[in-house]
Amino acid sequence: MSPDLWSFALKTYALPGVQEACLQLQDGGANVCLLLCGAWLGQRGVGCDERRVQELEELATPWHQEVVEPLRKLRIEWRAAAAGDEQLSALREQLKSLELEAERQLLRRLQEGVSQWPEAQAKSLDDWLKGLAAEAAVRNRDALQVLRVAVAGA
Repeated sequence: MSPDLWSFALKTYALPGVQEACLQLQDGGANVCLLLCGAWLGQRGVGCDERRVQELEELATPWHQEVVEPLRKLRIEWRAAAAGDEQLSALREQLKSLELEAERQLLRRLQEGVSQWPEAQAKSLDDWLKGLAAEAAVRNRDALQVLRVAVAGA
């Protein structure tokens, strides 16, 4: 079990099928950083309830909306133009690195926010994933299942 959320996120994201599943869930409106945090909490046995889900969402949403999403949007907008422009392609790669750093900072904030929540209380991986995926889980059940199986088997 990874002691910190960033290490867990990197390890989990690298598992077969997880990247694709996370991108599907992201396209459906889920915050992948929140999902990975929920998976980490579930694996650690931290109990899930509506109040904790709300706390995580309130902690993540401002940073995600104001920092991560604008970087991602610009990176995606540059995709086609960067294919034929070497300098823009290099800038796009820098933007991609900056987006990843913004996500790392978000995960650090989430980890700090849950540091006092007791572990080994409950088996709650499913509760965390369902609670944090929200509407994206309804539209992407298979993707959520891939993430669930990957984390449970890790």
